[in-house]
This record gives sequence, structure tokens and C-alpha cells, in this order.
Amino acid sequence: MADPYQNNVYHQGGGDTYGTYGEGGDQEGYGYQGESYPQEEDAASDATEGHDDEDQMYEGEYQGIPHPDEVKAAQRAARAKARQAQAGATELDELAEQYEDIMEDCGHGRFQWTLFIVLGLALMADGVECFVVGFVLPSAEKDMCLSNGEKGMLGLTVFLGMMVGAFIWGGMADKLGRRKCLIWALTINCVFAFLSSFAQGYGFFLFFRLISGIGIGGSVPIVYSYFSEFLQMDKRGEHLSWLCMFWMVGGIYASFTAWGIIPHYGWGFSMGTEFQFHSWRVFVLVCALPAIASLVGLMFMPESPRFLLENAKHDEAWMILKNVHDTNWRAKGQPEKVFQVTHIKAPKTQEDEFIEIQSATGTAIQRWAVRTLTLCKLVLKNVASLLGPELRLSTLFMAIIWFTMAFSYYGLGVWFPDMIKYLQQEEYESKVKVFHRERVERFHFNFSLENQIHREGEYINDKFINIQMKSVKFEDSLFEDCYFEDIESTETMFENCTIRSTVFYNTDLYEERFIDCRLENTTFLHNKKGCHLDIDKENDVLIYLVSFLGSLAVLPGNIISALFMEKIGRVKIIGLSMLISAGCTLFLFLSFSQAAIIAWQCLFCGVSVAAWNGIEVITVELYPASKRATAFGVLNALCKLAAILGTSIFASFVGVTKVVPILLSCTALVCGGLVALKLPETREKILQ
Repeated sequence: MADPYQNNVYHQGGGDTYGTYGEGGDQEGYGYQGESYPQEEDAASDATEGHDDEDQMYEGEYQGIPHPDEVKAAQRAARAKARQAQAGATELDELAEQYEDIMEDCGHGRFQWTLFIVLGLALMADGVECFVVGFVLPSAEKDMCLSNGEKGMLGLTVFLGMMVGAFIWGGMADKLGRRKCLIWALTINCVFAFLSSFAQGYGFFLFFRLISGIGIGGSVPIVYSYFSEFLQMDKRGEHLSWLCMFWMVGGIYASFTAWGIIPHYGWGFSMGTEFQFHSWRVFVLVCALPAIASLVGLMFMPESPRFLLENAKHDEAWMILKNVHDTNWRAKGQPEKVFQVTHIKAPKTQEDEFIEIQSATGTAIQRWAVRTLTLCKLVLKNVASLLGPELRLSTLFMAIIWFTMAFSYYGLGVWFPDMIKYLQQEEYESKVKVFHRERVERFHFNFSLENQIHREGEYINDKFINIQMKSVKFEDSLFEDCYFEDIESTETMFENCTIRSTVFYNTDLYEERFIDCRLENTTFLHNKKGCHLDIDKENDVLIYLVSFLGSLAVLPGNIISALFMEKIGRVKIIGLSMLISAGCTLFLFLSFSQAAIIAWQCLFCGVSVAAWNGIEVITVELYPASKRATAFGVLNALCKLAAILGTSIFASFVGVTKVVPILLSCTALVCGGLVALKLPETREKILQ
């Protein structure tokens, strides 16, 4: 009996415009061998041995429920009829039709779930990256003596790096391959995240986090494009939405590990005063683990066959599709099922886009420069094509939706915890103790001072030894013949004071702590060097908890959007979720306590994630394979730009007014939601 695989040989005619597998017989269009396929007698599985196929009955037949294979065949027939009725069908349209049929035959199984985990870890790494700097800043600012301006720059640098990375890696993924670019992006992220944990100076730490952000910036546009090309149409919306959950898991992972590691300041080591490795640096290392795990998993994953077909690499694509088919059906207990595709129609590349220079032409550096320049031109050309006649309106609508959603989401994401800190500070300051015109003479202060104001006091021949001062302010006071030793202070100031014949030994009371003070015969000996952590703050745990709850609140929205993505449709989910999120922001006018703000934060995050899921799914489906990652990268870069603007603007109004942030976010969400309702529905659209 003939070997069923004997026709799976790559052939390409001289004048034919398609790459094919096998002869294909007299079949027109797609290379399927019909409903039955040749099989050796002993090839039947043990599960079916001894059973007559004619005796087996589909269990839904009595209820009039059509067999899934019949439904699949009817859908294919309908698509073929629609294609024939469409006069202007192109080669790429035919490829899209056939590719959808192939993915239906491959089924959804073990391969997709394995890839789901691997790519989910990459998405998780992106979620972690957004939280790392925010969690380490309170500790890093003391280790590296950061000013407020430097702290703000460090926070913005992460989003700046991710913005650049999304644009670069998204464009390159459409030219070099999804898997290859994702591996490079994650490698850069891991290497520079590792280096940043050891950086002692602000400049190096800033640079390493910037490059780390550029690396991880490529994960979102590549992951969604990559995974979508292994999914059939009726599974695409749901499983891309499940994939979004990994971003939430990244936030939970970052919050949980920060909570468990950073407060343990002793977890680390030091080498003199020049090299310090404290617990927050351990946290930075731990945050790189999801990217490392994804990187290892990608080594065992194939390239997207759709990308390979777009670039006329038919043989590689066919082998990958066959492997997907066999992996899934073996896992389902049907190893005898044969991959029936004998040839794949795919347009050949009309010109060799990447200029290959012979080894005798120029030096290696020159050849590399020409290839790089050619790649840049091709990427920019692809970006410009997003504004072409066919895609211009879709790109404009998607840009508005991405920008308004990111502006509100990231802006409020900063405003919520900052507002909670502000309310905590207000409550703390309301409990301040004020001492007026006290006179203390020959007294030994051996207890800590906290949240106090001393006005017009006199301190004569007193000793302040081995104590902590937190939020202590001395105004118009006199210190004479006093002695300060081993003092650790936080937000402690001396204003318009007179200090005579006083010694400061091994303290962190530097000159900038003395504002408009008169220092007479005063000595500073062995001042503490560098910056030191503040006295433990009670609100640290609460801030970790707020981030944890905000990430966890995303879970219900993720589940609901995944279950209803195919039933309701992408457009309605985006529009309704953004409009409901806008309504949630208005209730912030009624929030006057920390608990109320936390509750509304959780509700806002839970609703808005449904919009994010719909936005990411429809972005994948609106653009053809040759522009998919590029479009996703451009829109994700715009998202990060909106995040930079949102966080900067919203943070500036904390403690000033909450009217402006609430109205800005509400207006942006309403505008984005209304624009979303103008998008075309894509849930029954074949991936182009």
C-alpha cells in the first residue's frame, strides 16, 4: 500500500506564482485529500480496535445536533462560496482562507496550551516591569541619594524605554520573525535587569533600566501577534483574552515579592561603603525570573508558520503545521490521524528584500551596515503603510482608543496610591504634637522623637544620643552646649534656630537641615556618609497591599471578557467597558477615605481590563500578517507615550485638587468608548 506521506514533497514550478507541496492531483485551490485518507490496517489506535466504524453513532445525532466536522465543512463551504463571489480576491486572501482551514484541522490542544504558558510568561514579565521601579524607589532613593527630580525621571524612563522597544521590536518582528525578535528582546531585558541590580550609581541604574525597558517593550506586540497565528477563528478572541491574565499575574507577582523581600533590608551584603547590595536589589533580580523562564521556553517553540508563509518559506511552515497537528491529536488519543495538507498556496516574495552581499563584496562591517539600513527602510515603509488608504481610518480610530485608555488607566494608576499616601500624610500631620517655649536643661534624650514641632524652645547642656528623629521640626529655638551623637533622622529640620558651642558626632544632620540658622562655634564630626533608609513607615505594607488588590481585582474582568468575547463581540466589550469605567471615575468625587479610594480603584481596574482585552484582540485582527506586529508596536508605543503624559499630569494634582484628574480621565474614556463603537466587528473575520 502506498505510503501516505510520499506526496509531501516540496515542488516549485518555474513560472508558477505559488510554492506547493506534492502534486495536488486535479484538486483546485487547497491541498486536502478528502474526508478519508489511506491508513495501514495496524495503524488504528488501540482505543478503536474491535469496533466497526459504521456501528458508532455520534451522540448528538438523535437530538438533531450536527457533528462538529459537519459544521466545520459547512463553514468552509460558505467561505469558499463567498471567496468565489468576491471578484477581487487576492493571493493573500486565498492564503488566509487556507491557513484558517489548516488551523481548524490542527485543532486546539497541547501545542497551543504550551505556547500559551511560554508567551504568558513573557507578558507577565512586561507586567512586572511596570511595577519594579515604583516598588524599589523608596529604598533606592536612599541608597543612591536621589532627588525628587531624579526619582521622577527614573519612573518615566521605564515607560520611555518600553515605548521605544514596542516600536522597534514590533516593526522588526514583521521582517525577521516573531520568535527570533522575542528571544532577542527578552535576552536584552534579562541581561540589563541583572546589571541594574548591581549598579551603585544613579546614572548606571537609569541607563540599565532604560535598556531593560527597551527589551521588554517588544513583548506585548510580539506575543499577541505570535499567539494569534496559532489560533483558529472561533478560539481566537477567548484565548487571547485568557492570555491577558498573565499581565495581571505579573502585577500580583511583583506586589507579593516586593512585600516579602524589600522590607527585609538586611537581606544582602556590602563591601565597604562603595558597594551595597540590599534587599531591593534582590527584588530586582527576582523580577527577572518570568522573562528568563519565557526565554527558556521559547527555545523549544517554532516560528510562526504564518510569518514563514508570508516570506515564502513554505517547507519550514509545512513542517511546523504538521508538528502542531500531530502534537494536538496525539494528546487527544488519536495518533493515527494524518495531516492531510499536500500543498499550501502562498505568494512568493517578488523581490529579495534583504540585500545579500557576496563575501567578496566589502567587509563584514559594510555588509552588516547595508543590511541594517535596508531593514530600517523596510520597517519605516511598513509603518508608513499603516496610514495607507485601506488602513488609515482603522489606524486613526485605534490610535485614539489606545491613547485615551492608556492616559486614563496609567494616570489613575499613579493617582490612586499617591492619593492614599496623601490622605495618610494628612492624617499623620493631624496628630502632630506641638511644644511651645519649653526649656530643657541638662537632660539626656535617649528616646526617639516623632511627629513633633518645637517652637521657641531653649535646650541648655542637653545630650541627644543614639536616637531617631522622624518628622521633627525645631523653630526659633536655642541650642547651647548640646551634644548630638548617632542620630538617624527623617524629615527633621531646624529653622531659624541659634546653635552655640554644640557638637554633632556621627549624625545625618547635614547643613541643608539647618534653614536660616546661626551656627556659632558648632562642630560636625564624622557625619554619616551616603543616604540611609527612612525609619520604617507604617504605610509601606498598605501600599504593597493596594497594588496587590488592584492587580487581583482584574481577575473577574478578565474571566468575564474571555467568556463573552466571542458572544458579545470585541467592539461592544471595548465601548461598554470604557463607558462604565468613565462612570466609575465620577464616583471618586464621593471618596473621602482611603478605603473608598481603594474600593473604587479595584472596581475601575476590574472593568477597564475588559476594555484592554478587547483592544488587544481587535488590534490583532484588524491588520494583515505582514503589518500586524508593526501596527501593534506603533499603537503600544503610543500607549506608553500616553502613560508618560498621564502619570506626569495626574501626579501633579495630588494634594491640590481631584477635580482635574477625574474630569480628564472621564472625558478621555468617554471619547475612546464612543470611537470604539465605530470600529468594524472582527469576531467572524479570518486572520488576514
